[in-house]
Amino acid sequence: MPLARTLRLAFRFSLREMRGGLSGFLIFLACIALGVAAIGGVNSVAQAISAGVADQGQTLLGGDLRFQLHQRDPTRAECSFLDRLGTVSHSANMRSMARLEDGSDQALVEAKAVDGAYPLYGALETEPVLSREDLFGEKSGVFGAAAPDLLFERLNLGIGDRLKLGSATFELRARLVNEPDAVSDGFGFAPRLMVSTDGLAASGLIQPGSLVENAYKVRLPGGTTEAQIKAIQEQAANQFPQAGWSIRTRSNAAPALSSNIERFSQFLTLVGLTALVVGGVGVANAVRAYLDGKRGVIATFKSLGASGGFVFAVYLVQILMIAALGITLGLVLGALMPFAASAALQSVIPVPAEGGFYPGALGMAALFGLLVTLAFALLPLGRARDVPATALFREMGFEGRGFPRPLYIAAALGIALLLAVLAILFSGDRRIASIFVGATIFSFLVLRVVGSLVQWAANKSPRVRSTALRLAIGNIHRPGALTPSVVLSLGLGLTLLVTLALIDGNLRRQISGSLPERAPNFFFVDIQSGDVDAFSALVGKEAPQGRLIKVPMLRGRVMALNGVDVDKVKVPAEGAWVLRGDRGLTYDAKLPENATLTEGSWWPENYAGEPLVSFSAEEGKEIGLKLGDTITVNVLGRNITAKIANFRQVEWETMGINFVMVFSPNTFAGAPHGWLATLTETNASAADDAHLLNAVTRAFPAVTTVRVKDALEIVNRLVAQLGTAIRAAAGVALIASVLVLAGALAAGNRARIHDAVVLKTLGATRKTLIAAFSLEYMLIGLATAIFALAAGGVAAWFVVARIMTLPSHFMPEVAVATIGFSLVVTVGIGLAGTWRVLGHKAAPVLRNL
Repeated sequence: MPLARTLRLAFRFSLREMRGGLSGFLIFLACIALGVAAIGGVNSVAQAISAGVADQGQTLLGGDLRFQLHQRDPTRAECSFLDRLGTVSHSANMRSMARLEDGSDQALVEAKAVDGAYPLYGALETEPVLSREDLFGEKSGVFGAAAPDLLFERLNLGIGDRLKLGSATFELRARLVNEPDAVSDGFGFAPRLMVSTDGLAASGLIQPGSLVENAYKVRLPGGTTEAQIKAIQEQAANQFPQAGWSIRTRSNAAPALSSNIERFSQFLTLVGLTALVVGGVGVANAVRAYLDGKRGVIATFKSLGASGGFVFAVYLVQILMIAALGITLGLVLGALMPFAASAALQSVIPVPAEGGFYPGALGMAALFGLLVTLAFALLPLGRARDVPATALFREMGFEGRGFPRPLYIAAALGIALLLAVLAILFSGDRRIASIFVGATIFSFLVLRVVGSLVQWAANKSPRVRSTALRLAIGNIHRPGALTPSVVLSLGLGLTLLVTLALIDGNLRRQISGSLPERAPNFFFVDIQSGDVDAFSALVGKEAPQGRLIKVPMLRGRVMALNGVDVDKVKVPAEGAWVLRGDRGLTYDAKLPENATLTEGSWWPENYAGEPLVSFSAEEGKEIGLKLGDTITVNVLGRNITAKIANFRQVEWETMGINFVMVFSPNTFAGAPHGWLATLTETNASAADDAHLLNAVTRAFPAVTTVRVKDALEIVNRLVAQLGTAIRAAAGVALIASVLVLAGALAAGNRARIHDAVVLKTLGATRKTLIAAFSLEYMLIGLATAIFALAAGGVAAWFVVARIMTLPSHFMPEVAVATIGFSLVVTVGIGLAGTWRVLGHKAAPVLRNL
């Protein structure tokens, strides 16, 4: 029969077969729809946010171009260059301490000073709405300010109350509702305090070496193209090679936000793909159970002369039609996610998601859904193709029929390989995606081995006297047992959750427990060189038992490696952060106490030769540096090239004073700079810390004081929120696991009915059978939970101890929760299906034996 006619006939028979409805395929549909919705929805939301960033690039950036300088104002030539481009708005950002007028309380703030042209795009929203003069203007020597609710609550203030910033007094005249370009300024640990540039100048906070960021935003003439903006960037770099300014455009308004969204969407896509692959096991179970129920139909087909290929085509078409329905449901849910996320994410991400239809994201999800269906359905379909009609008429199922023809095995493996390749190609970070694909394949193989080991152990276990337990152990290792399906379906989801829970728990334990014990009590920033001695004396008086460490500090940007511009150097992702933005720099004649040389030697104390630099060993290795290489940094508008003299091991986890780069003292001779200091006082109480903070703020209002425990609490909350989001995402994979588990148990119902009827005929009571089935599910669930704990514990240890280089601890509460969940799910779902099985009448089953 010609192929086209065979397919048409197979399609007609498939439609007739499906008149009976989708009974037995609900879990199939749920697994496919869940995975497709997760992949399509996550990528649609990511694209919606990216579209929002692109559409509002000018507003988010505050202009068409943004030039940022650290610790200095632009030169006259640089100002002239900027003024010729278009309308310019200047803002200055710095951290400082805001305190009450009477000095009784204080708070760390992110001060932002804006000029009269601000904002060039968008609108500054305050409550109440005031003109710029009424909001920021000076009245009787008092400047105006606006702040978010957090600062009002932290200092117990209201509209009209006053506070001091540096040596100037400010009146809080409005609440800050919306700051249009906030996202381009980056993440801040403290509440915003917005003032005028005149007010910041009057505060006296800006001194030589102060850590201030000056941003010059430019509104270009209408109709300026992206090509013209790129030409302006190149002109700025060529005309002012030593300016050291970072330049951003409206098309790259929030690179950090865009990068984080991309990473998070990649992670969630992989989680969704995990759910889809786990659901593939459910697809295989559903197909096998469906074909098992169609034994008579398949036998009739073959008895009437239908070829095995025709039978294969009939049921393949049915499976694809049902998969298309599941994929469609998933695509509908995925397409709706950007609209739901637009409202839900508004309070989290300061960029509105553009609700809309994103065919690229949905197309990728549909393709993954189709490939997973084919990869897991081909083997049971291929096995059914070759089962003789006589075996089917004798009520023999497909268990124990061995492997299908090599053609079907090769096709399934080829589709699985294509799925893995596409997952890697569609990923932004192909290394991470490759690791994920390899880990998934390895997990499947290991879980199959674990299932076989559980069966082997049950088979080799000694004979027990309890009838129920003996039946349970026999069910675990008999042919066609549920053990491999249960271990495979539940094991992957549980392992993922255990890994994430242990990583999250260890991080939070470090942040809330170990780190505060080792970390200093305070960081003091922006200590002026002329105040260092007086500051040290005050701290020595207020905290005589404390240990004060102080070092000079500047800010600079890495411009070149070995004379090659950093923008042209290919650096691995793990080391790229060193070359992005500005870095803290210092100099020292001696090797820092908390560092150990790993290669090279330190310079003499009175060294006066060419500039030298000591580089962090781990970061240097990631970037690919070696002794003798050169690094060019821009500090205060001047490019300085230094040779790497040594590498040193830096213990970042101590949270002490650490720098990627430490220069020889002669490198920055004569450059104005401030000082950074830490205070460690192990026995200090919260009241002692508060007293010291108040004393330092009163005596040195320009010094920014950061209490480490307060910063760690903020970080801990962020980690908790992130951990909750990640666990919720991983829950999708666990839901898929539970669905697959339910499908696996349902697929074995025919064999359960046969066993239950025979055993009841031989005198077994309902109580004995329930006990046997409960013990069987409990033993399989316990074995799966133990594997998940072991595998998840090893994975979490590797991430925490090897990648994060933090102490790793096993957490008993995670073990108890995992075992409890596994037992509840396996026993609960198992008994729910078994209860119906036990109600079957014996006569109809016995007549078919």
